[in-house]
Formats: sequence, structure tokens, C-alpha cells
Amino acid sequence: MRLLSGLRPRLILAFAAMTIIGAAAAAGASYVSARNAILEAVQDAAMNQLKDRVAAYGRPLSTPPTQDQLNDFAGSLRLNAVAVYRDLRSVNGPDLTIFSPELRQTVASDGRIQFQRVDRGNNPELLVGLPVLARQPNGAMRNSGVEVYSLTSLVQQQQAIDELAKSAWQTAALALPLAAALALLAARQVLRPVRALNTAAAQLGEGRLDVRLPAKGSDELAELVTTFNNTAAELERTVGELRAMEADARRFVADVSHELRTPLAAMNAVTDVLDEDAEALPPDTAVAARLVSGETRRLTRLVQDLVEISRFDAGRAELVLDEWDLATAIRDSLDARGWRDGEDLVTDLPEGVLARVDRRRLDLIVANLVGNALRHGAPPVEVRLRDSGDEVTLAVEDHGPGIAAEVLPHVFDRFTKADTARARSEGSGLGLAIALENARLHGGDITAADTGHGARFVLRLPHRPAGGTR
Repeated sequence: MRLLSGLRPRLILAFAAMTIIGAAAAAGASYVSARNAILEAVQDAAMNQLKDRVAAYGRPLSTPPTQDQLNDFAGSLRLNAVAVYRDLRSVNGPDLTIFSPELRQTVASDGRIQFQRVDRGNNPELLVGLPVLARQPNGAMRNSGVEVYSLTSLVQQQQAIDELAKSAWQTAALALPLAAALALLAARQVLRPVRALNTAAAQLGEGRLDVRLPAKGSDELAELVTTFNNTAAELERTVGELRAMEADARRFVADVSHELRTPLAAMNAVTDVLDEDAEALPPDTAVAARLVSGETRRLTRLVQDLVEISRFDAGRAELVLDEWDLATAIRDSLDARGWRDGEDLVTDLPEGVLARVDRRRLDLIVANLVGNALRHGAPPVEVRLRDSGDEVTLAVEDHGPGIAAEVLPHVFDRFTKADTARARSEGSGLGLAIALENARLHGGDITAADTGHGARFVLRLPHRPAGGTR
């Protein structure tokens, strides 16, 4: 069934079947027409010959005829015929038993010439029966009671018919290669625009929105090509508008983030002073100062993340690679944030695992993965470094509520938070997205999974990324 699953073999089979059926029907029709013509010709000739000779030699017969008269009459016909009057029959001619009772009864009662084709021992024969009419004194014709039956062999005609049948079916058989050739040609002509459409659709799916096809003719396939071209043009226009809008949005975010960095730097300096003097302020003022300080830090982190993500969107993010002992680099990242081994954090960082990485971007990845586990998971948070030969892996696993199944596919999406109840948490919702972008920039990846007793994030990095700058 697989061989007939494609459009091409089905078209070829259909065209070939139609051609063969047409050729067979034409051959069969020709055979039947020729066969009937041959049989009708010999049949008409035999019947006319019998009627003419009976008319020529039958008038001198007396009624009832004597045996000698029947013999003379049958002999004068010079045919393979027998003359019959009731129980008398001529001595020459074919055996009367050859002629069926039905034929003889019809000849006797109908008054017209009758015929019948029979096959005796693979020898086809034509049987003809004719009543002899006698003229009455008043000029009317009546049945004299004398009947004449003739036998004509159809062997030669049957041989001619057999040769004709053989020739007809040989001609039909010769149509098979022609049918296959026509089917291939027709299938090629039909499938050429279909293949072109398939290629163009594949190119369109790969992002080549300017692909178009020439519309030839005015048939259904030409209409389909025109529809495809119109659809591609509309898609190109829509995608162009969306890309322009996306570029404008990214440029706006980058510009706003850049412009916010300077006032935020000033605000952070002020909030640092307020934090130092908070103890000397009135209680309500101290609470307000700490609130402003916390929100300023959160806003600063959000702006930093937006600036970082805008670099990825603009394609301006670059790697500055160096050979590092990953255990040292990861431990430095943890120590810089005050995360040390204890009940909340358990590390397994074997020395000597070397890789070329961008130290700053690796620090961002570690900070996001471990910070996310400490904030939203439950202790202990386990950090394990492994070298598998082809790549290095860093697994960060917590023992918290894990990741819901509906959230897991979107955990690396921007501004995704597993719990809407913590929409005002310190995180920007961009940390995991930034970590994933940094991993991919190294030629690696990050995967997330729910272990049933917490969440596990696994960073995979090659020992030596293919791209990057030093």
C-alpha cells in the first residue's frame, strides 16, 4: 500500500488504467462489430441463395410431391440441402436431426425463412429453413407443405473471427507501454506545478517570504498558484509590519533602560545614604526610606536585566572567553553573594574541570539558577558540577514545591513566574531567560525538570565554544 500512497503513482495508475480500459473497450467493440458483420454477411448470402434457388426450381413441384420429385428438387438446388414433405425427405442432403424441432416447427408455421447458428464438435454451422410456397388458382401464395433445409459450414468464418480477436487483443496489449508513457507524461505535467508549490511552501516555511511562483494558464492549478502568491505577499507584509513593530518595541525598551540608568544611579546613592541614617530617622520615615530603597534596588535590577536582554535581541551580545577552572569560577560567584555551604546550600564542585567561558556571563547564569532555587525552592539546594567528556554540566536542584506541569514548558519565557501570588517578588521575571540566552551564546543549553520533590535546572556547556571573541 505504501507504493500507492503518493500522488504520482496514483496518477500514473489512474491514467494507465484509463488508457488500457479505453484501448480494451475499443478493441472489444471492433471485434464485436467485425464478428457481427462477418456472420451477417455469410448468413444473408446463404439465405438469399436458398431463396433464389427454391424460387427457380420449386415451382414445377406438384402437391403432394413424390419421392423422386423431392430427390430431383433437392438435387437441382445444388446446395447442401434436404427437401422435406411431411414424412418424406430427399435422399441427399444433411441429416434432419441436425435441425432442431423448434426451428422446423417455426418454419412450418411461420411461412418465412428462418436461420439458426449451432456449434457441433467445435464446428460452427449455419442452419437455414425455408417453406416452399405454391400459387393458388386465384393467384394467392400458400404453403405447399414442402420445406427445404440447408447447412452451411462457418469454420472459415470462425477462423477469420478468431484471427480478428487475436489481432484486436494484440493491439490492445500494445497499448500498455503507450499507456504507461502517456501516464508518466500526464503525471509529470500535473505534478510539476504541485512540486513547485511544495518547494515554494517549504521555502516560505524557512522564512523566505519573498518567494513567488509564475502563474501560467487559467486552470485550477494556476488559480492555486495565484492564491499562494497572494497569501505569501500578505504574509510578507504582515510579518514585515510585526518585525518593524517588534524592532520599535525593542529599541524603545533599550532606550528607556539606557536613559533610566543615570537617574537610578543617583537614586541608589541617595537610598544608600537613607539606609545608613535610617536608625536616626523617625519610625515612619525609616519605614518609608527602607521601602524606597528596596523598590529602587528592584527597579535597578529590572533595568539591568532589560539592558542585558536588549543586547541579545539586537545581536550585540559577545563572548569574552578565557580558560577557567569552573569549580573556582562557580564558587567565586556563590561567595560574592554570600551563599556558602551549609544547611541551605550543598555544593559538589570537583577541581580541575576546565572550560573556555565568559566569566561574567557564567556568573550571571550561576546567580540566576542558584538564586532562583534559594528564593522559590526549599533547602537544601544542591549544586553539582560534572565533566562528561564532551561537555560539562552544572545541576542546581532544590527540595521545594517544584514546577507545575503547565508552567514547565514556559519556565524560560520572559516575565514568566510560577506563582502569580509572588508577582511583586524581587525577581524581574527575566533571570531564567537571560541565563538561557547566555548558555546558548556559549553553544550550550539549560533544561528544567520537576523531580517530584523539587525543581532541577541543568546547565550544559561545551569545553570550547565554536564562536565568541577574546
